[in-house]
Amino acid sequence: MASATRDGNTIVGTGHYPLWLLIVFLLWTAALGIAPHFRQDWLLENLLVLIAVALLIWNYQRLRFSNLAYTAMFVFFCLHEVGAHYTYSEVPYAHWLQLLSGWDMNAALGVERNHFDRAIHFGYGLLLIPAIAELLDARARLTGIWRQILPVMFVMSNSEVYELIEWQAAEFFGGELGQAYLGSQGDIWDAQKDTAMALMGAIVGLVLYRLIMRCRS
Repeated sequence: MASATRDGNTIVGTGHYPLWLLIVFLLWTAALGIAPHFRQDWLLENLLVLIAVALLIWNYQRLRFSNLAYTAMFVFFCLHEVGAHYTYSEVPYAHWLQLLSGWDMNAALGVERNHFDRAIHFGYGLLLIPAIAELLDARARLTGIWRQILPVMFVMSNSEVYELIEWQAAEFFGGELGQAYLGSQGDIWDAQKDTAMALMGAIVGLVLYRLIMRCRS
């Protein structure tokens, strides 16, 4: 049976909830990994996810997040698996929306580029900021304005590091695999725009997270 304990300013979830999220995520990943559109890109996209999930499991007894943070991470990782299955530049989200609502979003908005990657970068900031804020609260004990600034700066810095990794991987592998992993779709400012989306997501996410935690306290 789940319960909750207080750790500083964070309500830490206990019980089996994180385990159930892990099981569902592994099943979701396995299903989307059966026949991905580009197997090599799927493997590359999941390398960092594998490391992140392994670290979360390894450190579970020493550092636990709130159920809210685990849920947000779960949603982000599941959305990432959709991008890994199709490759980020080929996710047919507009087609799905048209099937569900009859609305042709691309035609109505005059959109030609596939913006799923932009949405996921925004989601990276929005959905990972609860865990990042809790990590810093547990390990850095920040006070004052730094408690609000550092989580956002953390998102920005590792978002930039990821863009560098993406660039180097594209350079190393080259060809179709490099382009699929990079996913810039010909935009020379793709990395900067992706980081800006992560920044906006982090700001929105941190405001929402602090409000939710305040309402719970």
